[in-house]
Amino acid sequence: MNPPIRPVVPAPLRIGGASGFWGDSSLGAPQLVQSGLIDVLVFDFLAETTMAILASAQRKNPDAGYATDFVEAAMRQVLPDVIKRGIKVVSNAGGINPQGCARALAKLAGELGVTVRIAVVDGDDVRAALPTLREAAPGGVLTDLVGSKPVPTALLSANAYLGAEPVARALAAGADVVITGRCVDSAVTLGPLIHHFGWSMQDYDQLAGGSLAGHIIECGCQATGGLFTDWQSVPDWAHIGYPIVEVEADGSFTVGKPPGTGGLVSSATVGEQLLYEIGDPGAYLLPDVACDFRQVRMTQIGENRVRVSGAKGGPPPATLKVSATAMAGWRVDAMMVIIGIDAVAKARRSGESLIERTREMIMARGWGDFSATRVEVIGAETLYGPRAAPPTLREVMMRVAVRHPRKEALELFAREKSAPGTSWSPGTTGPGGGRPGVSPLIVPCAFLVPRDAVQPMARLGDFVIPVPLGQPPALADVPTLPDPAPWTMPSGPTRKVPLVALAWGRSGDKGDLSNIGLIARRPEWLPLLWAQVTPEVVKTWFAHMVKGHVDRFHLPGLHAMNLVMHQALEGGGPASLRLDPLGKGMAQMLLELPVEVPADWPV
Repeated sequence: MNPPIRPVVPAPLRIGGASGFWGDSSLGAPQLVQSGLIDVLVFDFLAETTMAILASAQRKNPDAGYATDFVEAAMRQVLPDVIKRGIKVVSNAGGINPQGCARALAKLAGELGVTVRIAVVDGDDVRAALPTLREAAPGGVLTDLVGSKPVPTALLSANAYLGAEPVARALAAGADVVITGRCVDSAVTLGPLIHHFGWSMQDYDQLAGGSLAGHIIECGCQATGGLFTDWQSVPDWAHIGYPIVEVEADGSFTVGKPPGTGGLVSSATVGEQLLYEIGDPGAYLLPDVACDFRQVRMTQIGENRVRVSGAKGGPPPATLKVSATAMAGWRVDAMMVIIGIDAVAKARRSGESLIERTREMIMARGWGDFSATRVEVIGAETLYGPRAAPPTLREVMMRVAVRHPRKEALELFAREKSAPGTSWSPGTTGPGGGRPGVSPLIVPCAFLVPRDAVQPMARLGDFVIPVPLGQPPALADVPTLPDPAPWTMPSGPTRKVPLVALAWGRSGDKGDLSNIGLIARRPEWLPLLWAQVTPEVVKTWFAHMVKGHVDRFHLPGLHAMNLVMHQALEGGGPASLRLDPLGKGMAQMLLELPVEVPADWPV
């Protein structure tokens, strides 16, 4: 009797993440390509703030609006090699002008004498459909997802977050390079996986696993030791390795990095990245799949190798999120150095006096008041509010940020910025000269549209592939998971330790939301953390910054929690005048929270 024929399972697909944002190092692409360990090279360039920058650039030059670093800093180094090695490239560098990005890459290929098939994924721009979308919205008004305010009528850009299916279709049509506009960050990874494994768009668990793989590498070295809580344990920052995921047919994967590079791949470094910039981990909603990451497990299987499994998926939502930008006036950031006795007090007085003087001047001209102002003293722990250390510094930076609807008002402010150098505080100086620039204040907003309002297209030369999104089944109910076991403090002496002794933590932003993910350093410590690091405690700790409520979510697979703080960033991104508009430092601040533990704990 002949043995049964076993279906051939495709080999794992190896994907390297070469960029976490527009401005990332140009080291990643050549490092990954030269490692010989990847089949696909992906780049993520787009954040909400980046879309605002691209919209500003396109206001000045219609041919701009894409991430130029992709072409000049990355592909110029590696394009001949990736074609020779058969490596596919996928990037969202197209921003709000993917066709322009493709033309620039084609021109580079001509200069290098390389033949390359470039596909473009577009259809994300919904500006032409805005009148119809407004008419269909409740009350004829689109509502911003952050703050529930009406979306501005005049939008500079409006791009729906596309998913991974158009990328997969472009690769199936024979593309060597796929350039997308606005898509979810993980889609540049998920698209090649759908193509390679032949997953259907109803293979939800696999789609969730592939999306998680994309989420892990979408921020580059943040998965390989970058921004890690225990930063002292991460070797060789200068030569840090960029991440590689080896994804299997069931959606599980292993995270690693090129041998001989710096950095660190551990369950903690990868776990921190899983928690980065997510909301409810049981309902992480993407255009292709609703992900549940709560039971994801991470296992150290070797030096700098972590296996990740357990992601679950369900039908995606019936709507797509649109990332939009609007012009909201102008802004200026001015800085000066203050040295000597009482430097902090001198800096604050100088900043407040500069605002007082210029306010009177612009009001006298009939231009109206500033729309927002902020004075911060860099070095004096401004962000710490009531917990700032006593101001004994003798060398600080005065920062004054202002907003106004009229450009000429801020040009006046920029002229006055240097006046404190001779008018007020002794010890006023600075390492650079010149007036600060007046910048357009282009702020992001977001709203939902029906899936059928968007028609993604994959284009390879004259070949156009429509990708109908269809209407998915209703979102599945997210099963409730129990909280950690109740905690009772053992009898006997106790002591206070900082939270960092018990947990790893990382924070990030989504508009005006900031999240902090905490992973217990030992699984048995999570019940104590759950009992003491409550939403109420976190809200109190950040009372000077967080104006909304705090949500908390349990991830038992990682022995972790995710804290989501609402109205936490004064609008976030370019809309915020705060020194940390993206909430990157908030986990570091929370990790100083005193936590009571038994005196005999090995902390």
